[in-house]
Amino acid sequence: MKKVVISLGGSIIIPDKVDYNYLKKFAKFVKKFSKKNKVVIVTGGGSTARKYIEGLKHVGSKADMLSIVGIATTRLNARLVSGIFDMDEKIPETLSGVKSALSIRNLVICGALGMQKNMTSDGNAAEVAEAIGGIFINMTNVDGLYTDNPKTHRNAKFIPEISFKDFKSRIDKIKFKAGQHFVLDQSAAKIINRSKINTYIISNDLKNLDRLLKEKDFVGTVIS
Repeated sequence: MKKVVISLGGSIIIPDKVDYNYLKKFAKFVKKFSKKNKVVIVTGGGSTARKYIEGLKHVGSKADMLSIVGIATTRLNARLVSGIFDMDEKIPETLSGVKSALSIRNLVICGALGMQKNMTSDGNAAEVAEAIGGIFINMTNVDGLYTDNPKTHRNAKFIPEISFKDFKSRIDKIKFKAGQHFVLDQSAAKIINRSKINTYIISNDLKNLDRLLKEKDFVGTVIS
């Protein structure tokens, strides 16, 4: 039995509007996989969270309020995704809650896990992987890690593999802010580095995800 934690980016859940066609396919795939494996899905806030946070910035809201709104958005996305999975269980809001839920069922969906300084949904997903001894898969809207944002830099180079140390050094150069948007963030980098969690960054391609889970060749970045 595999233990898998998937950080599902908000850019996949709601790229512009709710991508229910993709999410239905994702739900079908994960439900089948979870019959024999443990899966935790941690949803991000994406552009929805960034829009809310930007609105609060314009009226001078404090940093804590920005974080509260970001957390709430990830949990709203978790409820949306759980609805598409036809799951009506309570959404866990703590790490202990996730572990407790996972002890009685194979599939758990959640958003951010409480207020922690400079913590993100990616970081929470890494925390869960650390706690259950699972692999960490970050699903986002690009194929993996690049030297620059490939959507805005034509000469960005793909990085198929990187060490924990080098990845953390690269990410630490970016200043943390609520609602930040890049492939995998500082809080996650710190956790996967300290516990040497097998980590993969891939796109939303379900055939590619299937190859990864079956330990076949796949397109993405390996952090090891």
